[in-house]
Amino acid sequence: MSVWRLVFLLLLGTTLSACLSTAPRQAADVCSLFEDERAWFRAAEQSQRRWDIPVGVSMAFIYQESGFRARARPARTRILGVIPGPRPSDAFGYAQALDSTWDDYRESTGNRLARRSNFAHAVDFVGWYNANSVRRNAIARDDARNLYLAYHEGNTGFARGSYADKPWLLEIADTVQRNAQRYQAQYEQCAPALRQSWWQRIF
Repeated sequence: MSVWRLVFLLLLGTTLSACLSTAPRQAADVCSLFEDERAWFRAAEQSQRRWDIPVGVSMAFIYQESGFRARARPARTRILGVIPGPRPSDAFGYAQALDSTWDDYRESTGNRLARRSNFAHAVDFVGWYNANSVRRNAIARDDARNLYLAYHEGNTGFARGSYADKPWLLEIADTVQRNAQRYQAQYEQCAPALRQSWWQRIF
């Protein structure tokens, strides 16, 4: 097999992999997301009840990390600018959780069968991680900006201020804060209707 044929097949495989995990069309509107995916709504509320992290915060994290794609992975590095190389980390799924952190979550919660490509498990993971950040670094539960910095840098890194010299990360954290506020406002408007059963909505 020629080198260029191999390159073509690798690029094709990367493209097909991306197509198999597409983002929802209404990602900016959490009410539309929940209307289309009622199981996501129930899972997000369950995570909020369990960990006391606002729905808007958890949804903003998942939007930022994966764009609501179940099998998202970090983009591969490129060799010679063309050939797909290794990925920069083993992050995977809706929450882009690392293997080691996901193992900690499963051990801590007892949910040993949890999968990163399962939305209910992922949103619970986000709640769990953020609840730990609240406890360890005294971050407010609705402070999506600093919670995201702790999520990205780890709680030890956050405590050291490792994010301070990363302006690109600070900009992303600001975006997560804005998205969390928008999602939370949307959620509070549509949650009562979404909690109704199908027959309550009819009558």
